[in-house]
Amino acid sequence: MIGKKIQDTLNAHIQAEFYSSYLYLAMAAHCEGSAFKGFSKWLRIQAAEEHAHAVKMLDYLLERGGNPRLMPIQAPPATFGTILQVFEKVLQHERQVTGLVNKLYAAALAEKDVATQTFLQWFVSEQVEEEARASEIVDKLTMVGDKSSAALYLDKEYGKRTA
Repeated sequence: MIGKKIQDTLNAHIQAEFYSSYLYLAMAAHCEGSAFKGFSKWLRIQAAEEHAHAVKMLDYLLERGGNPRLMPIQAPPATFGTILQVFEKVLQHERQVTGLVNKLYAAALAEKDVATQTFLQWFVSEQVEEEARASEIVDKLTMVGDKSSAALYLDKEYGKRTA
């Protein structure tokens, strides 16, 4: 049976992962409305990944005899600025999620919950990848500046992402 403190922390993180999914879906809609269909596709896939992360945590809680509690999800913004600003916000958000994962891991360590520490290791590694991907896009969009043809090329390239 999972301890109450870890259960509560995991439930809060499930809510954060669902918010991430919601946020990326809003960003995808913003991109689509700004003629960046490739980046929109990339963000829709990202939204689906975040949803899967939340479900993975929910399933883990159930496996450990815990009680998942689905809490309200805050509405994300509707607009995000330029395509560079969108991905700067993606990177900032991923860094926040990394902080949340690190706090969750620290809580499991403090509670001496080795099973949860082992489970969370996947999320720790995943966040390294998430930050690297977002950082790469920010770097490339920064390099192209206001060259619309280059931004459209990147849109096309990132639209090739598959789930």
